[in-house]
Amino acid sequence: MSAIIVLGLVLLVLMVLIGGKQGLQSFLSLLLNFGFLFFAIVLMAFHFPPIIVTLITGVIVLALTIFLSGTNDDTSRLAYIASLLVLFILVLLIIPVEHWAQVQGFGLEDSDDLEGMSLTIGINFLDIAISTAILSTLGAIAEASMAIASGLEEIKEQHPEITPHRLFFDGIYVGKQIIGTTLNTLFFGLFGGSLSLFVWFHGLSYSLGNILNDKVFDAEFVIILFSLIGVILTIPITSLVMTEQFKKDSKKS
Repeated sequence: MSAIIVLGLVLLVLMVLIGGKQGLQSFLSLLLNFGFLFFAIVLMAFHFPPIIVTLITGVIVLALTIFLSGTNDDTSRLAYIASLLVLFILVLLIIPVEHWAQVQGFGLEDSDDLEGMSLTIGINFLDIAISTAILSTLGAIAEASMAIASGLEEIKEQHPEITPHRLFFDGIYVGKQIIGTTLNTLFFGLFGGSLSLFVWFHGLSYSLGNILNDKVFDAEFVIILFSLIGVILTIPITSLVMTEQFKKDSKKS
């Protein structure tokens, strides 16, 4: 039995013991998301348009992550709508920035591993870089939208007389609390995933200018910035969506 299977079983047991049915649903969403992401990679390998495949996969992954992780269907629906709006805005930002940054493909640090291999695989590496950036932001968007939507739903239940204006600013306040932790999570994820690269930089005495202009480092750092921008955009958009729904519900009642 491999280490991955053992760790997966430990994760499943802990999620069921602590989270119960909700934990089991979250583990199921993790498996389904992995399956859809793997299927997306297969489609790209068969020369389906990477960006189109990524957008369809992103919509599905957000739905699975949010609806299988939430306990309230209405809250999950509003969080999903907000996450789709953020995803659409990020796509409009990612495509031109990736064209401008030119960090697609491989860097000099990958040359030894790629020696003797052909890169003429018939796939546009720029499209792959765009797809990678889009997929990398999905988790941060889903987490932020669910956190804010759940927080505002709790505020509505505890204070049904609250005004829409106050509800919106409460959402902004809740969002401010998660920006710092999200930034640190993304930063340590970058640092941990690229630790060997940083050791390489130090061993070869890279200057600060060389590091900032290194393709491998820039590609990872740009993705972190996209994710952080997505989280920041999620805060007002989710608050606005929840506020508009609250206005409609108030009029009906």
